[in-house]
Amino acid sequence: MYLSLTSVNRVDRSAGMFLVMAGLVGAAQYPLSSVTQLCRNQPGDPGFPTRLHWSELSAELEGRLIPVYPSAKACRELQCTDADWVSASYRVVIPGEMHAVCPPIDNGTVCGQGNVPLYGINATTASHIQTGVKFAVEHNLRVVVKSSGHDFLGRSTQKNSLMLWTHYLKNVSFTDSFFVGDANLGSTVSVGSGCSLREVYAAAKEKGKYVVGGTAATVAAAGGYVQGAGHSVFSPIFGLAADNVLEFRVVLADGNLVTVNAVSHPDLFWALRGGGAGSWGVAISATFRTYPNFPGTFHTAIIVADSHNQAGALMAAHAEHIFDWDDVRAGQYFFFYKTPNTLVVHTGFANLTGDDARAQMAPFLEAAVSLGATVAFENTTTGIVNDIVTTPDDPAGRNLIMGSRLIPESTYRDHPKEIGKTYTALLDQGVEGCVCACCKVSENKKISSAVNPKWRTAKTHIVLFRTWEDTALISEIVQVKQQLTDEHVPLLAHMAGETDSGAYSNEADVQEPNFQETFFGPNYARLSEVKAAYDPHDLFIVGAGVGSERWDKEGMCRVV
Repeated sequence: MYLSLTSVNRVDRSAGMFLVMAGLVGAAQYPLSSVTQLCRNQPGDPGFPTRLHWSELSAELEGRLIPVYPSAKACRELQCTDADWVSASYRVVIPGEMHAVCPPIDNGTVCGQGNVPLYGINATTASHIQTGVKFAVEHNLRVVVKSSGHDFLGRSTQKNSLMLWTHYLKNVSFTDSFFVGDANLGSTVSVGSGCSLREVYAAAKEKGKYVVGGTAATVAAAGGYVQGAGHSVFSPIFGLAADNVLEFRVVLADGNLVTVNAVSHPDLFWALRGGGAGSWGVAISATFRTYPNFPGTFHTAIIVADSHNQAGALMAAHAEHIFDWDDVRAGQYFFFYKTPNTLVVHTGFANLTGDDARAQMAPFLEAAVSLGATVAFENTTTGIVNDIVTTPDDPAGRNLIMGSRLIPESTYRDHPKEIGKTYTALLDQGVEGCVCACCKVSENKKISSAVNPKWRTAKTHIVLFRTWEDTALISEIVQVKQQLTDEHVPLLAHMAGETDSGAYSNEADVQEPNFQETFFGPNYARLSEVKAAYDPHDLFIVGAGVGSERWDKEGMCRVV
């Protein structure tokens, strides 16, 4: 399946027509830029591919080289509706779309290319990715890897780059006996890196299986989600996605396709599990442990406070009750919205009925009412977990940035009032937040992986987000981003009570000043060694990723 833009359809059928429709450029059409061997080639540089080079690549890929259009431009041609614009399911088939707009390059009335790649390879086989990697190396191009476009840090897009698009790598296969070396690791599913969580859950249901994953329908299970760690509402039972992946198939920076597991390339296997999205190669597929399916209940409550102070008291009460659900290993995602002061709590219970779930939540809801807050809504949904763990679609198209911290269990046990005070301060600053109390995965600390050790002592992963209107000036957007970095996230770090508090790199601030420590902790030195071994020339560079300190923020030129 292809994006149904006329120009893209013509690309699929004709390499010659591609040159006409995409407007591939020669150096003479752009002013020459000052370039050295320390920078990637861009249009106008002597080493940038010529028309003939692009034509030959298109022919080698049998027409799978495509022009990449920004979301707005593509949507104009597709005549998408307002509902389409905010639908992740609709946008995910547009090569140049990103679910969140970060970082902004231009937001004028003219549809420019912005920070969207120039060209992409619409891969359906590993060989397509291998061809693209070799072309990028030969011509010293900036590459980005994209599956679903769910990345909140802008790591799957970059101006003047070549996109390696894995969305149509959709294979799914199950086995009851998966071997790594001589070890039978049991029941597994292997999924292509373009396969969404919704697709994985549906396929697993037919086999009576469950696979650890998140609630976002269109996130790709084998992409940046698992490479960053991958939390789930059922992490209290099964751990992180990175704890449950047993093997990858990866195209490396040298163009080779390798199998990566505990026996084959074990150092890379260690790094791929939690060492950050987009830094190691192009994941073609991943194999995950599966579990027998089970019934579950999702409980939803909406609680309204009448002021920021009452909201803080409500969050302190939540902190005091957060251990209520440990015995049943419930996971929870909760969101606080400042206008009005509303707390939305989604709690996932395995093997409990709706009445049982209500009984589990009753003490906290009673505490909320005693503070003067109003429980405006309460509901339960019960069914086979594969049917209720995710939604039919995800919101998309927002101008949004995030910052986060992993908050230790000790903070909740010893300082719940401080948590409430921090929420009041954040709301006073105009920040809204999302929290997932799903990440008590300390029992898996014995697993040797690159997962930040702060996950193993965390009770919650707290995310702050800031947004802006489409009409905002670039200077205003830059100011919002800087406030997040300089004012809001430090409040979270203080709440964590640790000078070296960690964060989940997939839902975080790309401007994190000490990302090496915050995202990767004591693992960064070893991660750097693995990076040097498998990607010595930094083909795969992403914002706040391993090795990115050697490059400018666009990943185009070395700075050290």
